[in-house]
Amino acid sequence: MIAENNEYTPTPAISHAILTYNKDRKEGLADGIVITPSHNPPDDGGFKYNPTNGGPAGTEITQWVEKKANEFLENKLQGVKRMLYEKALRVSTTHRFDYLNHYVNDLKNVLNLDIIRDSKILIGADPLGGAGVHYWGPIADRYKLNLKVVSDIVDPTFRFMSVDWDGKIRMDPSSPYAMQRLIGMKDKYDISVACDTDHDRHSIVTKSVGLIPPNHYLATCIFYLLQHRPAWKSNVAIGKTVVSSRMIDRVTKKLNHPLYEVPVGFKWFVDGLIDGSLGFVGEESAGASFIRLNGEVWTTDKDGFIPALLAAEMTATLNKDPGEIYKGLAAELGESTYDRVEAAATPEQKAKLSKLNPDQITQKTMAGEKITGVLTRAPGNQAPIGGLKLETENGWIAARPSGTENIYKIYAESFLGRDHLNLMLQEAQAIVDSALK
Repeated sequence: MIAENNEYTPTPAISHAILTYNKDRKEGLADGIVITPSHNPPDDGGFKYNPTNGGPAGTEITQWVEKKANEFLENKLQGVKRMLYEKALRVSTTHRFDYLNHYVNDLKNVLNLDIIRDSKILIGADPLGGAGVHYWGPIADRYKLNLKVVSDIVDPTFRFMSVDWDGKIRMDPSSPYAMQRLIGMKDKYDISVACDTDHDRHSIVTKSVGLIPPNHYLATCIFYLLQHRPAWKSNVAIGKTVVSSRMIDRVTKKLNHPLYEVPVGFKWFVDGLIDGSLGFVGEESAGASFIRLNGEVWTTDKDGFIPALLAAEMTATLNKDPGEIYKGLAAELGESTYDRVEAAATPEQKAKLSKLNPDQITQKTMAGEKITGVLTRAPGNQAPIGGLKLETENGWIAARPSGTENIYKIYAESFLGRDHLNLMLQEAQAIVDSALK
C-alpha cells in the first residue's frame, strides 16, 4: 500500500489505517512498516514493524527480524528477493492508499474539534521536517482551525534543529535543547506544538510556562480527559510506564480511576487500548495515545497529533492552557521535580544493567528516606522492567539501558525539591557504577 502522491506517512496514520482496515476482518489482515530515526539522531534510522494489532511489535517479532536481517548481511544479501521498482509498481499486490485523508477525516471522532474552531485559539505547528509535515495544513483546512504551519522544510540533515544536550541532532520533543525553535514561538501563539520525525511524540509550549515537561503534560491530559469524555467506561484505567511521574498516580487516584503501570514500551498498552479498558496511555518520553470519544480504539501506537491538538481543546474548554492547569494540580497534589540523566554504555554494560536484581541492593535508605520498594518487574503486568526501580515515600529512581542507543538512563523524581532529587541521582549513579564494574 503506497501513499497517494508518494506522501510521507507518520506512525499514527499507519496504526490508524491498520486498525480501521482490520476491524471485523478475520483474514487478509493488514500490518505495516515504518522506517524512521524517530526521536534519535538522523543517522540512527530505525525499522519498525506494526503487526495486525496496529501497535509496536513485541520482542519475539523484533528479535526474529534482527536475527534474519543480520543473517542476510552476513551472507551478502543472498536469498533477498528483488524486483525493479517500475515493475513493483505494476504488480497486482501493489495498491495506492490515501493515508492522509483517511486519518485526517477521522480526527473528529477522537477530539472535540468544533470547540477548538469556535474558540479561534491560535496554534503554531512545527512539523520539524517530519513525516507529518503535510498533514497539519489539511487538518487546519478541514476543521477550520486557526492553525499555522510555521515551516514545511524537509531536510534529511535536519540542520535547522538546535543541537541536543550532547551536541547531537536529535528530534526529541522532550528536550529543551532540541526544542529551542518551538520555545521561541511561546509569545506568538496561544499554543505551540511540534512532533518528532515519525510524529508519534509531541511537544507543547504555552504562553503561561513555555515548554511543558512531558510528565506534566501527561498528568494534565489525564485530568482533563477523565472529566470530558462521558462515553468512556466509568472504570476506564490509565496506563503509564514505570519511569513516568508519580503525579500521574496522584491525578488518577484523585479521579477514582485504576492505574496500570508497565515497563517502558508502548507494546504493553495495545490490548487495553483495543478493548477500551485503557482510556489514556503515556510514556515519559512524550509519547501518548487515547481512545475515541465513544470509547473505542483510535491507535495502538503513539500519536503525536492528538495530544498536540488536545492542548488546544482543553484550553478552549477550561479557558486555561495546560501549563496553568498543571500549576493547579501541583498546588493541590504536590510539586514534582523530575530529571533524567544519560551516559555512554557498551552493549555488554547495557546487558549487565538490564539484569540487575533486588538481591544486589543492600542499602536500606535513599536520600535520607527508607526504601519502600525494590522493583525489577512492573506492578501492572509483572513483566520485567529491564533494570531496577527504587521507591521511597517521597520519590523514586530507576535505571535502565536505552533500547535504541548505546547509552543508559537514570530517571528520578522527588516531591521534596531539587536538592533531594540531586541526592537521589547521586546515589543512583553509585549503584549503576557498581553494577557495571
